[in-house]
Amino acid sequence: MSTQNRESQSSLTPRCALDLLKNGNRRFVNNLQADRNMLHQVNATKDGQYPFAVILSCIDSRTSAELIFDLGLGDIFSVRIAGNVLNEDILGSMEFACKIAGSKLILVLGHTRCGAVKGACEHVEMGNLTTLLNKIFPVVRSLGKSPEAAGLSPDAFVERVAEENVRQVLRQIPSRSPILADLIEQGRVGIAGGLYDIESGEVSFFDEVF
Repeated sequence: MSTQNRESQSSLTPRCALDLLKNGNRRFVNNLQADRNMLHQVNATKDGQYPFAVILSCIDSRTSAELIFDLGLGDIFSVRIAGNVLNEDILGSMEFACKIAGSKLILVLGHTRCGAVKGACEHVEMGNLTTLLNKIFPVVRSLGKSPEAAGLSPDAFVERVAEENVRQVLRQIPSRSPILADLIEQGRVGIAGGLYDIESGEVSFFDEVF
């Protein structure tokens, strides 16, 4: 399978970009990864890159976007931070990816059994991690602050917060970036959310905007 180039990137619509991710995850789950010559892709991308999407995901070692979506070199911009939270540097990276480099899709990808989400649910405070987890805590508070208040088991509460955290970031992206909001409104860039199941390898997609 060839890597993305200027022509293939420009021909994609946001919905087609999302379909590429869905199809890639389907191959991953069924252990049918595409045949790629990685050294050829190194050579093919030496003069430029044309990723079709930018994916914001967690640093969890089990959630590499390139593997989950069966992708090669040059296919996506991968932004990783604990709890897939948002900050100004990440927004700037997304603006570069979409406005300058031509990516057609923003995907916010959470995952099950997320340690950062669990930490926010348990009100963990530790050094600089406290500031990061405080970005997730509004979701915890909106759901009742505790599993008991939400009427859920501790594990179910963590999964609910993980999903709602993705939705929170999806709302924040256009509200905090006029550049991305304009691209989304014009239909030049799509935005979607998803949750990766670390047990099955499957991504459940939601909140598609085109």
